[in-house]
Amino acid sequence: MSARRNMAGVLVLVAVLAGVTAIPVGAVLAAGARWEARQRAELPAQLLDPPTAQLTRVYANDGKTLITTFYDEDRQDVALDRIAPVMRNAIVAAEDTRFYEHGGVDLKGLARAFVSDARRGAAEQGASTLTMQLVRNVLKKDPTLTAAERAAATEDSAGRKLREIQYAVALESRLSKQQILRNYLNIVYFGDGSYGIEAAARHIFGVAPARLDLAQSALIAGIVQSPDADNPIGGDRAKAKERQAYVLGAMRKAGLITQAQHDAAVREKLTFSGQAQPNGCVEAAGGSGFFCDYFERWWDTQASFGATKAQRENALRRGGYTIVTTLDAGVQRAAAEQSRKVYALDSRKTLPIAVVQPGTGKVLALAVNREYGTGPSLTRTVNPLISGGGSVHGYPSGSTFKLFTMLAALEAGMPLNTGYDSPSKLVTPWPDAGPGSCDGRYCPGNANPAWMDGYRTMWTAFGRSVNTYFVHLEEQVGPAAAVAMAKRLGISFSAPADAELAAEGADSWGSFTLGVVDTTPLELASAYATLAADGEYCAPRPVGSITGPDGAAVTLPSTCTRVLDPGIARAATDAARCPVGQQSAFGQCDGGTATAAGDIFGRGDLAGKTGSTEDNRTETFVGFTPAVAAAGIANDPADPSDRVGSAVEARVVAAVARTLRVAAGNAGSATFTPPSGRSAYGG
Repeated sequence: MSARRNMAGVLVLVAVLAGVTAIPVGAVLAAGARWEARQRAELPAQLLDPPTAQLTRVYANDGKTLITTFYDEDRQDVALDRIAPVMRNAIVAAEDTRFYEHGGVDLKGLARAFVSDARRGAAEQGASTLTMQLVRNVLKKDPTLTAAERAAATEDSAGRKLREIQYAVALESRLSKQQILRNYLNIVYFGDGSYGIEAAARHIFGVAPARLDLAQSALIAGIVQSPDADNPIGGDRAKAKERQAYVLGAMRKAGLITQAQHDAAVREKLTFSGQAQPNGCVEAAGGSGFFCDYFERWWDTQASFGATKAQRENALRRGGYTIVTTLDAGVQRAAAEQSRKVYALDSRKTLPIAVVQPGTGKVLALAVNREYGTGPSLTRTVNPLISGGGSVHGYPSGSTFKLFTMLAALEAGMPLNTGYDSPSKLVTPWPDAGPGSCDGRYCPGNANPAWMDGYRTMWTAFGRSVNTYFVHLEEQVGPAAAVAMAKRLGISFSAPADAELAAEGADSWGSFTLGVVDTTPLELASAYATLAADGEYCAPRPVGSITGPDGAAVTLPSTCTRVLDPGIARAATDAARCPVGQQSAFGQCDGGTATAAGDIFGRGDLAGKTGSTEDNRTETFVGFTPAVAAAGIANDPADPSDRVGSAVEARVVAAVARTLRVAAGNAGSATFTPPSGRSAYGG
């Protein structure tokens, strides 16, 4: 039946039922034609393409391992060919047996409803076709409408019913029956938090909608009228079975199934799933809550998903994206296991470990000996202990910052063989009023004079972590150059005191090279990864790909920038071979502070650096290969003055090295490119 004839029929019916029999039928038909043409032009666009809220799925880097989902409504739209035919037939039998015959309005049903309403003196919900129900569902959920307009979509009034009739007739002239049925099945609420057929099939029976059988389909279709009360998971299971019997009977009566199929479906013993979809980072799988939190913080900064943080959050929870992150589930497990071997879950101290991929910035793992969540237990926290953010600025990482002074010197033309005598204590020109000062001057000393003092080059001073060598080197290039280098390699100086010194006191910041700045394992791993990437710094990123609900890929901005000449990066890498017990390309290493790391890794080239802060309040190790970089910082996040002690250094080195071994995988045998002789010896 055409929309025009159907609307004309509705007008005639209304006229007759209202007693207006003096109006010529021809005039009614003409009015119907004019009305139908106007409604086609005025049909709200959202009825043609319903703006349904859909959940966003977040996967690990294999695209299969689900980390979590984000949603306001548990819904994912599916194509009609991904819904079992018996499910399509069941919903038609349950809600609108004449769906394929009418043009949006069932005149017989409408006549019965008007008569019933007239007798009762009030409007009822009866006679609503699937198309009319679709109109109602779209309008009551449409975020572009006001709250009053959405409420009007469900009010018990003749005006609302006529509005539905008008839109339903117009909609049938624009969309096919198959499109209307698809939209209906994707928007309707099935109870217990399940919106749309995909969520209902998964939540109630644990299957995809394409795999629903007759008995399952009839039960799901039967609960639409009272979705929460009749839902077999959160409602009355006996009522759900009663409604299933009704739908099966309606299907048999309509000739959609045989008596034998009906009887078999009635006898079928159903198994209910009750499978709940995770929602947000607290429910993230596989100990990935901290990574999930980092992803969500990253998302909140992306202008592609909205102009404000609220709009971006709305897009995440309603946009229906498929997100493949950079998280490697195997590396994540390894990092978490190693962290918890050093400190137990309930220890006051933590060992956050971050793993990144050089040349891409992909974050492979963020692990710590804590569970992500809230509660009174010491084992649970939502503070971003690994990546930083909010009030978490990180932890001082000691001598790992010597890298930035070395890079500044190399860039200034000083080769790796630049040598100085390194005394036990070095008096500098910078003022210092602290208790350890020398007549008002900053004068650091070596932690182990017997092993560190003497003539040193960049190779041997970096390997043995000689404080006085690097403070003197910092005098030559200027602390401001080292600070600027750290910024280029992603150190954020997020702590207010650090930011102030970097902005206003960098020229006299003599202690900078000894790692007094708060940083995070993620920042540190990304900085050292720049060397492995031949001088290309890649800001850490948690996402590999994003696909919209329409299947279109979202373009992701590049996070990589060349910040160092490749020759400079290779020279620094060569010196960084010394701390881990490997040998430089020129055979100049003569000892290291983390020689066990090379033995543990044991699969190819490795470089890195340890870092101990004053009084061993933190202990750090950062290591990298050509394929992967990782950093861990042992600390007490609740009390920065609480010392972790020097004894834990070896365990931190081992934990990070073992994580690197897993993360490097088959790429573990890759080799570093040696620096040029000029970078090593000048000339």
